[in-house]
Amino acid sequence: MKTKDNKIPEATIKRLSTYVNYLGRLGTDSNPVISSEILGESCQVSPAQIRKDLSYFGEFGVRGVGYDTKKLEAEIKDILGINHSWPTTVIGVGKLGQALLNFDFFRNHGFRIIAAFDSDPGKIGARITDEISILPTGDIEKTVNEKQISIGIITTPADWAQDVADRLIAGGIKGILNFAPIKVKVPDSIILRNVSITSELDNLAYLLTQKKRQ
Repeated sequence: MKTKDNKIPEATIKRLSTYVNYLGRLGTDSNPVISSEILGESCQVSPAQIRKDLSYFGEFGVRGVGYDTKKLEAEIKDILGINHSWPTTVIGVGKLGQALLNFDFFRNHGFRIIAAFDSDPGKIGARITDEISILPTGDIEKTVNEKQISIGIITTPADWAQDVADRLIAGGIKGILNFAPIKVKVPDSIILRNVSITSELDNLAYLLTQKKRQ
């Protein structure tokens, strides 16, 4: 789908994810039409904001009627690129890595985890699913290249994160989601998202502290 403006606000993309997640839970067969008011109330977004977000990508819905729920869900999935499969790998099979490997959301949104890696000899060879067993980190480049994996999820300790990112890039990875408590460096050609749980908690603690002081 072509956009009207190449400079789409990041906040809009995040809200589109919220919209499509809600539509998926809603069930399009039993709710064939949805209004921006109902969608907004459920997603805690104003109807005007929903209409503005969607307007970046074309015309949606009928004034006074609403949106065809199934079509809107399909259109947003197409916009986000989650209407097809993304081969994905997790590097670091600790508690967070294990949780992500068992997270149904990934499969439901087209993120197909097809490999997992760890540096702990005691974990190598352990079976995660019928199709996936843990591989040594030394196999990252070869496996990413052979299986044409697009996305790498890093859940290693900070000391290992940059080395893992380098190995993923050498294997031909296209995007990295980094949960390690350190920012990694990648070439401009690689899409990188650093997710800092600690920073989010620090921000939450700050806001709670400020509210308490008021």
